[in-house]
Amino acid sequence: MSDSPAEPVLITEPSAAPWPAAGIVRAVRRRADLSQRELARWAGVHHATIGRIEAGRMVPSIVLLRRIIGVVGCRLTVVDEFGRVLKPMRDWQDTLNGAERRYPSHLDTILDPEPGEWWADVYGLARPPETFYRNREVRDAMRRRSQWEVRVAQNRHLPRPPWPPRGLV
Repeated sequence: MSDSPAEPVLITEPSAAPWPAAGIVRAVRRRADLSQRELARWAGVHHATIGRIEAGRMVPSIVLLRRIIGVVGCRLTVVDEFGRVLKPMRDWQDTLNGAERRYPSHLDTILDPEPGEWWADVYGLARPPETFYRNREVRDAMRRRSQWEVRVAQNRHLPRPPWPPRGLV
């Protein structure tokens, strides 16, 4: 047995092909044991719509696909190539900026920043009630360290990620 961490195993082959909506709808019909007309009636769509989707002549919108798969109690989930579920980000009302807009999704919002945590502290600007780290290397290093600390029981054999990030001190 090796002491090195196991490499993630791909559960799907990378593909440039479009997603298999036709196969998903056929699988829903099989699970529900419904004809195209019956599935269409339960989903509230025209029966020809189900036929076009199954024939590959129509790619359903996400809203339509959710209605169709909802007939059998299924729901859409996004998973990465290793089978890990990607959870949607929630909107927090208290993390909107002064113009009532969300901060960019790729940034980690810092509520009630300490001195030096706001990117404009160096310019002497007033600190807002929330901010984010603009420096990608700092953000990535903080995420790695946070992930390591949250999963310390699993990562006990791995070295602690460096802090502060190299090149920033």
